[in-house]
Amino acid sequence: MTETPQRNRPESPDKESSPLTKRGGGAPASRGRTTIADGVVEKIAGMAARDVVGVHAMGSGFARTFGAVRERVPGGGKSVTRGVKAEVGESQTALDLEIVVDYGVSIIDVARDVRENVIAAVERMTGLEVVEVNIAVSDVKLPDEEEEPEPRLQ
Repeated sequence: MTETPQRNRPESPDKESSPLTKRGGGAPASRGRTTIADGVVEKIAGMAARDVVGVHAMGSGFARTFGAVRERVPGGGKSVTRGVKAEVGESQTALDLEIVVDYGVSIIDVARDVRENVIAAVERMTGLEVVEVNIAVSDVKLPDEEEEPEPRLQ
């Protein structure tokens, strides 16, 4: 019989002496659960979509009209989630966006850029996998159109 040489193995640190496993039984990052609300993902996606050149506004005509009225009410503020709907699971999310594009831009290019920007922002900030971003272009902003319709009540 021949003897096989014994391999030099690095010694594993003693669990008792490791600062990460000393008390709780695992790395601190693995103790507990993090949940992310739909509204958080909607805000991130809304901000990322608005950053794309060629996106004039978010939401349908009705949502934009309602939002314009709400912005005039004290404390109403601008809604960054207008035109964004998110479904968030444990590790994945899916998004639906409704946008208005500026006249003259390539809708296909704007939609691609929005999709890329939204996916990058949501995945970077939340760690969730974005499985889909559906984009509905609901309107085109013409150069001579008024910005927002005036509310009937003042």
